[in-house]
Amino acid sequence: MSSADAKPLPFVYQFAAGAVAGVSEILVMYPLDVVKTRIQLQSGTATGDDAYKGMLDCFRKIVKNEGASRLYRGISAPILMEAPKRATKFAANDSWGTFYRNLFGQEKMNQSLSVLTGATAGATESFVVVPFELVKIRLQDKAQSHKYNGMVDCVTKIVKQEGPLTLYQGLESTLWRHILWNAGYFGCIFQVRALLPAATDKKGQITNDLISGAIGGTVGTILNTPMDVVKSRIQNSPKVPGQVPKYNWAFPALGTVFREEGFGALYKGFTPKVLRLGPGGGILLVVFTGVMDFFRGMREGK
Repeated sequence: MSSADAKPLPFVYQFAAGAVAGVSEILVMYPLDVVKTRIQLQSGTATGDDAYKGMLDCFRKIVKNEGASRLYRGISAPILMEAPKRATKFAANDSWGTFYRNLFGQEKMNQSLSVLTGATAGATESFVVVPFELVKIRLQDKAQSHKYNGMVDCVTKIVKQEGPLTLYQGLESTLWRHILWNAGYFGCIFQVRALLPAATDKKGQITNDLISGAIGGTVGTILNTPMDVVKSRIQNSPKVPGQVPKYNWAFPALGTVFREEGFGALYKGFTPKVLRLGPGGGILLVVFTGVMDFFRGMREGK
């Protein structure tokens, strides 16, 4: 029996497996996230060392001008975030899947339920990640990172200078980003698994998970990158009393970016993002299913 068909484990096991999967993925792929954020925050008028011609140019300039360690700047926030974020993603996906199967009287998951379940799990996940995402964005941005001496200092200054609710700035755009990504990710995983030959051994299962997870991550990235761009802009806009931020709500911000910078700007940072979340989606699924199999074996061995 494949992991996809195995009986779900209790919530605590899903949470732990999601946490291990998330931290594994972030340790491998984080530099691509730094590059993605820098490119997304870049304005159309950037010049000199602040102007990036693409992913490789951004990598080169960061390493040359700021040092290789800058590629891991702000990683403490996502490391702390990844455990609850990915744990919530997979645990919520399973819990919502059970809820929707019962609601619609379906014994097994189907394509429509997989998309609906993924979207709802993404919305659930958003409430966990927003404060961590905001701190990460502020620490990754070259123009703002000098203001903060690390994650704790960043949180303290944001709360003191801009108010505690600022930590949830960008919640709406984050909701849309995660709804779109998770709907694409879990919907594709279901469909691709159904199309692939059934795995007959552990190696085949890992291969299927890598393929379906990578395709799911790629499709999710295509769907949610515009919302990710505006989320980065919104969360990187400090609150100034008496001033309305240029980027405030998701859809008006989409219109502003499109009007001022063109359609291509809505996919800024797409290459490093898809290189991270395509393979990263495969890593997530392989590690998650592997840890869940380990837990199943441990419980059955009692």
